[in-house]
Amino acid sequence: MHFSDIDNGKPFDWGNTSKDYAKYRDVYPAEFYQSIIDLGLCKDGQKVLDIGTGTGVLPRNMYQYGAQWIGTDISNNQIEQAKLLAAEKGMDIEFYTFPAEEVNYKDNTFDVITVCQCIWYLDARVIAGKFAQVLKPGGKLLILYMGWLPYEDAIAGKSEEIILKHNPSWSSYGDTVHPVFIPDELRMNFEVILQKEYRVDVLFTRESWHGRMRACRGVGAAMNQQQLSAWNEEHKKMLIENAPEEFLVKHYVSMAELQVMK
Repeated sequence: MHFSDIDNGKPFDWGNTSKDYAKYRDVYPAEFYQSIIDLGLCKDGQKVLDIGTGTGVLPRNMYQYGAQWIGTDISNNQIEQAKLLAAEKGMDIEFYTFPAEEVNYKDNTFDVITVCQCIWYLDARVIAGKFAQVLKPGGKLLILYMGWLPYEDAIAGKSEEIILKHNPSWSSYGDTVHPVFIPDELRMNFEVILQKEYRVDVLFTRESWHGRMRACRGVGAAMNQQQLSAWNEEHKKMLIENAPEEFLVKHYVSMAELQVMK
């Protein structure tokens, strides 16, 4: 994948980091899932389509609440990991490899569509109508994001500096608390009924934070082996010198609930 307005057009491939993604990116705290349940979404027999599911983090963690999940992703490596992880837990979740722009389900199929950590990768001109079509009347589109706060958290800030040293094209640095991105095109088919942001502290070990960073777009998905090896050595050294074995990293969650207009 590559986009002119992301990483200065440098290509990236989530499939390159799928094993790390599966092991280290299941990091959303309980508050994240509870905030979804509090909206009355993704529970009690609702049919949910998770777009850009990656390794199936959202459907696997919310499976206990009783929704029927389908997860899709553009990367087959991600989907294969999702299938393995769901099968290990005996979860009946369908996973398919295809881009969001090729969603092709019957009209009025889903109660909810979730888009977590990936709305900016989707062609809103295409998905707006498709998502509206496959949602039931009154159906919801839930856009979700969680990011670390490098200006407030010393470890996160140092990690970003090291990524930029080895991959200066990476453009996702310097995050601050802000509303999640809602493409203008969606407003033709959806009404925004809620937007909220809240702060969370997420517990990591040195190993799990290192793995989380390696599984981000600017590292494992984009670096070549020489860059990755150099980053790996420098980032591990930074953590040994600056972080205890366990530590909290400041994050925030940003979410938007949209309702289809039809």
